[in-house]
Amino acid sequence: MNRVEMSLSVCALLILVSVACTTSETNDGDGGKSSASNNKVAPESPAPLQTAGKGFVYNFDTDAAGQMPARFHGALTGQGEKSTWAVKLDSSAPSQPNVLAQLSNDKTDYRFPLAIADDGSFHDLDVSVKFKAVSGEVDRAAGLVFRLRDANNYYIVRANALENNCRMYHVVAGKRVQFAGANFKVASGEWHELRVECIGNRITCYYDGDKKIESTDDTLKEAGKVGLWTKADSVTYFDDFRVNAK
Repeated sequence: MNRVEMSLSVCALLILVSVACTTSETNDGDGGKSSASNNKVAPESPAPLQTAGKGFVYNFDTDAAGQMPARFHGALTGQGEKSTWAVKLDSSAPSQPNVLAQLSNDKTDYRFPLAIADDGSFHDLDVSVKFKAVSGEVDRAAGLVFRLRDANNYYIVRANALENNCRMYHVVAGKRVQFAGANFKVASGEWHELRVECIGNRITCYYDGDKKIESTDDTLKEAGKVGLWTKADSVTYFDDFRVNAK
């Protein structure tokens, strides 16, 4: 091999190493891997900042079945097919007769459907939802998102009925990073309540009324929207979604 051929071989090797590094994934402790989203997201429409004591309650009972509820829109972090959110009749709903269901069962691992509320933005807040993990082979998860700037930038606190745990993440530029968590039983096919209080940089998670996680994180300091979240092929029902500014 002459010097020119050797130089070309070295350059090719360096390019391959560089590509491998930039596309590599790192395990995020969620039974899968975390990578930056390749999904282009639209900027969120502005929503008025809510002052202390102001908030909204969504029970979906006046929304038409089979459609996304009024004042919400769907989005997606990560890869895979788009989310499928629809109001659905459910005789077990905590408030009768409707729930909001995420029905797509795409098994793409790094796939996070979102249902984003358009009414307001919140900085410090108390947000809660009742959920039922219905099915899922890759995941069976339900989450609350807050301080959402767009579908690639937000906080998420989620419970997972396959892993029997709860985790806190921040998502920046589509990359999800865990910063706190707790392990406990999360039963499928039953209604539970997930609640989050965020004051400044302190985030506290409650599950069925019991405090499970308390942590701090300084990644996302600005106000943002709130919403609901699932992962991969999780089919999850939600009801009584509430948010109040603190």
